[in-house]
Amino acid sequence: MKVLVVGGAGYIGSHSAYLLREQGHEVRIFDNLSGGYRNLVPDFQLIHGDILDRAQIDGALKGMDAVMHFAAKINVGESVHHPRDYFENNVTGTLNLLNAAVDAGIKRFIFSSTCAVYGVPQFIPLTEDHPFSPINPYGATKLCVELALQAYSRAYGLNYVALRYFNAAGADEKGRTGEMHQPETHLIPNVLRAALGAAPAVQIFGDDYPTPDGTCIRDYIHVSDLADAHARALDYLAEGKPSAALNLGTGTGTSVKEVVEMVEKVIGKKVPHKVVPRREGDPPVLLANAEKARETLDWVPSRNLETMVATAWEWMQKHPG
Repeated sequence: MKVLVVGGAGYIGSHSAYLLREQGHEVRIFDNLSGGYRNLVPDFQLIHGDILDRAQIDGALKGMDAVMHFAAKINVGESVHHPRDYFENNVTGTLNLLNAAVDAGIKRFIFSSTCAVYGVPQFIPLTEDHPFSPINPYGATKLCVELALQAYSRAYGLNYVALRYFNAAGADEKGRTGEMHQPETHLIPNVLRAALGAAPAVQIFGDDYPTPDGTCIRDYIHVSDLADAHARALDYLAEGKPSAALNLGTGTGTSVKEVVEMVEKVIGKKVPHKVVPRREGDPPVLLANAEKARETLDWVPSRNLETMVATAWEWMQKHPG
């Protein structure tokens, strides 16, 4: 199948591009390189373009059978201060892409969504029927796109799978690609940067939550397992099956302190860290119920926290900048 991977020079997009190619698909990458890097996908066809430019999208879609859409602004804090940028890129840009896909006759669309569409959990673990109540513009933009996908699916026959990630972590086990966010907001790379001396002591935002060790618990999922889910979603749509929205997580919770301890175990040295006041809006626990993804895609994540940390550490040592 010929697949346009939008945002394919970024973190999760590049992992998915490599896997798709290994599985025999023809991959074309479309990326404006604002958060992606050409050197992550050096031997792929890459069209340097922006989803806000309809003419560029039309050209990139020629001859394609499916779209995987990863391109988005993802910094939650930034979205609060610059919501205009987030709605323009994540919503207006995606509508451009959806319209172009429909006009090109493309019927398969896979969307990179997030558990942020749920907001503060009303129950744990989170299932796909949890009420939507995003608490930041980033989550709101992803929900807007999911609602648009529902409408486009009904009206135009565009079948989609929306994949709601929990906490992506780790790096490619073959060392080809990894995490290179600027700024970096994910916990594991920031703990590793502190261990390398490339960043200040890790800040633990609160140690008085109603959790076993007092720190927040999150559901970490290896980026290669996420890529596997995207490839399976493509196969699912190729079989003509109905549109779906699915959680992607392990169902296993790990606290901030446990992440720090795992990093210390993997690298064999202490990580400087300090406890600071809680951040507003941080729920004590975020945990996925991913049974629907297992049933729908026959998808089971296979990599544990130690593998996430070890692969991220190997990548960071090779790319300390």
